[in-house]
Amino acid sequence: MVLHWFQELFSYCGEMPPLSWRHHTLIQALLSRGPLKEKDFDAIFSDVTGKSLDSHQQLFNEYLRKINMELSYVQFELRACRNQYDSGVFYGVVNTVADEQSKLGSKYTVPQIAFYKAIIEAIVLDHTAQGTISNIKALNIQLENQGSSSSQVPTAFKNFSMTQKEKTIRELVHDQWLCATSDGDIGLGVRSFLDLRSWFHNNQVPPCDVCNESGIKADLCPNESCSVRIHKYCLQAKFSQQRIEKVCPGCGTQWPYVVMAKAEVIEEEETAVNQPPPRGPHMRKRQRSSRHVEEGERESNSQPSGRQVAVKVDYDDNGFVPSQLPGTKRATRNSARLHR
Repeated sequence: MVLHWFQELFSYCGEMPPLSWRHHTLIQALLSRGPLKEKDFDAIFSDVTGKSLDSHQQLFNEYLRKINMELSYVQFELRACRNQYDSGVFYGVVNTVADEQSKLGSKYTVPQIAFYKAIIEAIVLDHTAQGTISNIKALNIQLENQGSSSSQVPTAFKNFSMTQKEKTIRELVHDQWLCATSDGDIGLGVRSFLDLRSWFHNNQVPPCDVCNESGIKADLCPNESCSVRIHKYCLQAKFSQQRIEKVCPGCGTQWPYVVMAKAEVIEEEETAVNQPPPRGPHMRKRQRSSRHVEEGERESNSQPSGRQVAVKVDYDDNGFVPSQLPGTKRATRNSARLHR
C-alpha cells in the first residue's frame, strides 16, 4: 500500500525512466520492515539482482543512487548509518522534511514526542559521551520544560504520568527510536541515528574527529581541556594501523589505546539494544583471551590486530551512505551545549 502511494507520486515526477521491480522491492523491504541490518539488505539486493555485492559494489551504488533520485521528489531518502553502540550498519528510508505537517503522520501524541525529545537532549548533552541515560533519570524528566516559551504549560504535559512515561519508553524502544542496554540504561535507537543526523549537526553535537558523524557514544581525549571525541570503532580502525602514533589528533596527548595480543581472537562487543539475538549459520562465536596489553607494554613479537571495522561501502555524495558533515565549531567539553 505504501509502495503504491510512492508509485503514484513518481508518475508525476518528470520523464525519468521508471524504477524497476527490483528497485521497488528494495524500497518496500525498508518501508515494511523498518531499518535493516547491512547483511540483511545486502542479501535482499543479491536475491533480486542475482549479483553478489562483493563483486558488484558499483551496481549496488548505482541502484541506491537511482532510488534516491526518485525519492528526492517526495522528500524521502534512503540512507545508511552506524549504530554507535555496536558499530553495526543499518539502511532505512527517512523523511527529509521536518515540518509541522510531517509530524501529523506520527502515531505518537504531543506529550510523547516532547518526552522523546527530552530524552534525546539529555543523552546528547552528556559531556562524557556515554550515549545513554539511566531509566530512572528518564522517567523523572519534567515535561514542563519541553513546552512552548510561554508561561502556560499544556495540561497534557502536566498530566503525563509515570505509567505513561514507562509505556512511551517501551513503544519507542520497540519502534527503534530508542534502545535499552543490558544494564537498564536508555540509548538512541537506529531510527534516531538515521533521522536525526541533520538535527545533531544543527544543534552542534560534537562530531567524531575521524568520521565527522555526531559523537553520541564515543571515547574522549584524556586531556580534559580538549574537545576531541572518537567513536570506538573509528578509534580501532585508526589506531590499528602500525605506523599511526597513538595520540590525540587535536592536542597530541597520548591516547590510552588498548590492543589485543597477537594470539588472541577478537570477540565482537555486544551491547544489548533490545533486538532479537542473531541467528543463522553465518553467525560464528569468537573467543577473547583475558589477556590485554597496553600499547607501550606489549611484547616485541605482538602486533596490533589488522581487522578493519569501517563500513564496506564507500563514502560519497549520493546520500545513500553516511555523508560527512561540514566542519563544526570546536568547543571545550564542558561548553558543548545544544542551541535552543
